Formats: sequence, structure tokens, C-alpha cells
Amino acid sequence: MTPSFPTAWLKGDPRALAFLPDRFRHRAARAEAAAAAGARSIPPALLDIIAAQNARLAPSPARLRHLEELSRPGTIAVVTGQQMGLFLGPLYTLYKAAAAIADAKALREETGRPCVPVFWLQTEDHDLPEVDHCFVASPRGACCRVSLDIADAAASRAPVAHQRLGPGVTQALEALRAELNAEPRAAEHLELLERAYRPDATLSEAFTQVLASIFAEEGLVFIDPRDARIAPFAAPIHRLALQDAEAISGKLSRHVDALTQAGFTVQVHIRPGSPLSFYSPDGLDGARYRLDPAGPGTWSLVGHPAGAQVTTDALLRALEHEPLRFTTSALLRPLLQDTLLPTAAYVGGPGEISYFAQLPPLYEHAGRPMPLVVPRARFRVVDDRARRLLNKLDLTPDEVNEPREALLARLATRNEAEPFESADMLEARLFRTFLTELEPLGEAMLKLDPQLLDALKRTRGTVRTALSRLVGRYGRALALRDTVAAERLDRLRALLVPDGAPQERIHGMSYYACRFGTREFTRKVLDACVPFSGDLQDLTP
Repeated sequence: MTPSFPTAWLKGDPRALAFLPDRFRHRAARAEAAAAAGARSIPPALLDIIAAQNARLAPSPARLRHLEELSRPGTIAVVTGQQMGLFLGPLYTLYKAAAAIADAKALREETGRPCVPVFWLQTEDHDLPEVDHCFVASPRGACCRVSLDIADAAASRAPVAHQRLGPGVTQALEALRAELNAEPRAAEHLELLERAYRPDATLSEAFTQVLASIFAEEGLVFIDPRDARIAPFAAPIHRLALQDAEAISGKLSRHVDALTQAGFTVQVHIRPGSPLSFYSPDGLDGARYRLDPAGPGTWSLVGHPAGAQVTTDALLRALEHEPLRFTTSALLRPLLQDTLLPTAAYVGGPGEISYFAQLPPLYEHAGRPMPLVVPRARFRVVDDRARRLLNKLDLTPDEVNEPREALLARLATRNEAEPFESADMLEARLFRTFLTELEPLGEAMLKLDPQLLDALKRTRGTVRTALSRLVGRYGRALALRDTVAAERLDRLRALLVPDGAPQERIHGMSYYACRFGTREFTRKVLDACVPFSGDLQDLTP
């Protein structure tokens, strides 16, 4: 079975590297990317807008220095970005920002060029149900979900830049305080959140204020593309996406076909003839819609309740006079970033790595070099509570990833004479015996019935399913016998693999910040970041 594209890419699988070279691993390639980025510069007018946006954030001498450096020829940037998750969303938001800072510092030292870490705020997205909540780790068991409880979140198509927090944020903060108030450093972190997350603030304003405060010492620079002053600078990219929609989609589709033939699942579906831009017909803060060809010079607004259509001429007039009506898709956003900024590298998660695997034809069509694509930092926080449970259960953090029933069965039988065998072990032993007995019959038997191998595969699958069910029942029966071990394991799994998922994709920062201190936990993350590496590391605050 072919692994996911990001997994294959990180492992150096040649099939993945054919679509997205791992240039970030090689010092010469990093120097080449830095030189290409250094040949570009930010227009002074755009730099003034960026400086004005950052002037609204927490004071930071380091950020001011970085903004001044961006005005100099030859300065380059390491860029990352993320959706506006409530209370910063999952932990990987923090890890992406920290990785961009670490990679920018390393690239500066390697090349001797000024290199600035930049966080691109993904305020154009409209996936409100993905960002209106967060999960809080709890030592007592399952994590707590904290939400804004926005009634029409699923129906909203407006960019999140325009989403006010409203009264729901007060209840969300109260829920957070009730869950974490007993932690040693809760007061400082909760006060930081309460200053930013006010009912009259937007989701993006609050998110940016908190992240800027956390990384003030490192001088992380922020850019919000949902700004009427920036929109004219983005207009040429949207014009290209609109006027060359058929050519671009054709090239992307052929590239996607090659990815699929190589065995990889494609992250973003390509709509034939459609531009990679969204359009808001009902105002700058209105719902945004994809465009599909509806005839010569005419486009339908996908998902519009009235089935509205718009002409190319009307779109071009809107782009001239109200460019903020246009927003980027996931595939167009990187090109816009790298058009406005001297991007040497982009720090992304698995989803973004998959995006970039689809993007070479778009960059080639636009006549722009792709930046280095660098995997974000990956951490598993193993705090004192998790360590105590690991010691009591005599498990390693990696073992906690195994299925719950198998772990319970192993824990319950670890002191018995016969060690517990998992379904995989039982299956392997059973079929090793079967094949050993079959071998003396020689190849002649297989030649008599060519379908025997297929029958053997089907039988093996049936036996494996039965064994898995049997092991599961056995594990559940043992769990009833040892409720203390089961309760400890469940608490440990909730801390390290909540709902069976990587911790960094579920837990928010607040639990760790309230337990260890906002800056102290952030510093631990920064110190643990290994530049240009996507390896999973255990973090022990």
C-alpha cells in the first residue's frame, strides 16, 4: 500500500520526491533558494501597510528590527500560516510559528542574509466550524471541548476575518477557567486570553494579538491579506487565475493524474476550467463562492442559493474597483504569498505539503520559482502527569499508540507465564505454520490451481478479522478484571493520543501554558526545534 504523500515525502520515497523534491534537507539547495528570494523585494507601499498592521500588536523591538530589515534589498523570509483557531487552535499552530522562527534563524546563519520569520494569517478562509472551538487536555480523562457556539457557523461562507466573537466567547473563557483555574500558572495565561478574546473583537484579531504576544521576543511578523490596502497588490494574481483558468486547471489536472497514478491521494480536487479564486458577490464581507464555467464569458457561483451567475467582464470590473471581493483558495494562497514576499521557505504541515505537491504547474505558469517546502516541527508533550502514568503502566510513549484492547490485554497478562500475543502475532504464527506444511507439496500444487494464491489471501483476511475480534473481546474481558489499569491507560491515552489522534492535532496550548507558564512552555518548544527537520520529538516540560 502506498503511504500518504507527506509520509512518503518525509521518508524520502522517490515516488514522492518526483513531485516535490526535498530541497530543504540540502544546504546547497537552501542557499540557492535564499539567493532567488533575495533577488526580490517588497514594494515600499506594501511594506508600509505591513508595518501599520504590526503596529497594532504587542510591542516588540525584535519585530520592529525585522520590519526594518524587510525594507532592505536582499532580505528574505521564512513564511508559515494557519487558520484562526479559537484560543490559537491545536498545538501545531504554536509549533509552526516556532519552526518558522528556528528555520529563519538557521537560514540567516547559513547564508549571511537577513532572514525574517513571517506568519501569514489565513483570514480569507470561511470554514468557521473548523476554527470556532478548541480542545483542552484534562488529567482526569477525555479532553474538554470549548466552543463559541455560533448558531449559523456551518452555513457561513464569509471569510473568518469578519467574524465577531460575540457573547459566546465569554462563556468559552468561563469554561476554560473552570477547567484550568487550578493549574499553577493559569492566571497569567487566562488573563492574556481575556485581554484579546473580547465579544467585540474578531476571531482573527484575538488570534493575532495572542500569538504576537507569545512571540514578541522573537519578532514574528504578521500579515493579514484581508485588508483593503493589500487587495490591489493581490489583484494581478486573481486576474491571472481568472483569465488563464482553463490553461491552469488543465495543467493542474494532468499533474494530479500523475500523482494518482503514482498511488497518492490528492489533497485538493481540480475543477475543470475553474479559477482558483473565490468571489463575494454580495459585498466585501459577504459570502464567498467558487466559480464554475457556465458558458462563454459566464460563470456560475457554486453553492449560491439563487444559482447566480456572473460574467467575466463583471468580474474584471470588480477586480479593478473592489479587489477585496476576491479571495484565494488553498492552492492559490501560496502563489500570492510568494508574489508579495521574498519567500525562501514555507513551513507547512502534512496538508500543506500535499498542496505543494500539486502546485509546480501553477508556479511554472506564473513564472515564479517555488520556495523550499519545510515540514513543521512535530512534538509530543510528555509532562509529569503522563510520565507518572507511563511508569505505573511500564509503557513507553510509542507503545501508547497501539490499540487500547491490545494494550489492556498485554498489561493484564504481563506477569503471567504465557505472554499475550496480538492479532498480528497470532496471525503470523498461524500462517507460518500453515505455509510450512504447504511447502512440501511443492509448486506443482499451485500450478494445478492458479487461483489458490487468491483464495489463500482471502482466507488470511477472514482469519485476521476473526483474530482481531477475538483479541478485542479478550482485551475487554481483561479490562473488566483490572479496572485500575484500564482507568490509568485511558487517562494516559487522553494525554498522549486523544481520540487516537496525534496530540498536536487535538489539544490546544492552554492546558500546557496554564500548567507550565505561557512563555516557559513556548521557550521549551523553541529550544527543541531542530531546523529543517520534520521528525517527531518528545517534549518534557
